[in-house]
Amino acid sequence: MNACLTPHMLTLLLIIGGVLHLSITSAGITSVFVLDWRRNLADLAPLTRHIIWTHGTFVLLTIIGFGAISLTAAGSLASGEPLARAVCGFIAGFWALRLLVGFFAFDARPHLSNRLLAVCYRALNCVFVYFVIAYGAAALI
Repeated sequence: MNACLTPHMLTLLLIIGGVLHLSITSAGITSVFVLDWRRNLADLAPLTRHIIWTHGTFVLLTIIGFGAISLTAAGSLASGEPLARAVCGFIAGFWALRLLVGFFAFDARPHLSNRLLAVCYRALNCVFVYFVIAYGAAALI
């Protein structure tokens, strides 16, 4: 392991990652209101609408799970054991893909209707970059 990235430091980075995961759940909940899901999904077939709500709920639960695992097992995740590296690699990959989709498939600009939303959206992307770096480092040790 790189001398700059001690097991203690990596554990701390993953604990911060856990706190950030739990913190960004507010962004997911806020987006439901900013994007006005109730109105915009109302015209869809009921099954389609329920699938979208279910997928959104499962993504939210996944992020909460990433946070809970990071907070309760940061030392284990930083251990370099194969399962820990696999979990960290999955989390890093999850967020790397989210960044790619956000940069190349989403156009959030029409919904960033005020300065606060624009700043929060950029900050959220910075948090995603943090996840890729911190969990990627734990996966590669």
